[in-house]
Amino acid sequence: MRKKKAPKRYVQPDPKFNDVLVTQFVNRIMWEGKKSVAYSIFYGALDLVHDRTKEDALETWRKAIANVSPSVEVKSKRIGGANFQIPVEVRSDRKQAMAMKWIIQYSRDRNGKSMADKLAAEIIAAAKGEGAAFKKKEDTHRMAEANKAFAHFKF
Repeated sequence: MRKKKAPKRYVQPDPKFNDVLVTQFVNRIMWEGKKSVAYSIFYGALDLVHDRTKEDALETWRKAIANVSPSVEVKSKRIGGANFQIPVEVRSDRKQAMAMKWIIQYSRDRNGKSMADKLAAEIIAAAKGEGAAFKKKEDTHRMAEANKAFAHFKF
């Protein structure tokens, strides 16, 4: 066990929107330390979202994050030689982290020309309540609902 809790690291807001959440998202997109490439992918995706929906792209992205954020998840706990999937509420910072991770993961799996194009398509789908990332949230909720009988085994 740790002796003390690890300090929370804070990131600087991004240069265009002055938003910390955007920087966290870009940090998750980033590969091999290429942050400028990650920023160009994200901003390019937001431009495509704006072109396709004719709405504010940043608000559409925020709506996508909110739609994909799970409220409950299951955690495994070993009790009496058997593993149980116990439904647990998700902390707010973990909700956002999971939503961002799922949107990026499923946009990478999509078919498309560029990462910006694939990310824009996933953001639009998630904002509408569709797409693979939204399906992942629904599956997570369904799993928690199915294992509600084990909720009394609190963590």
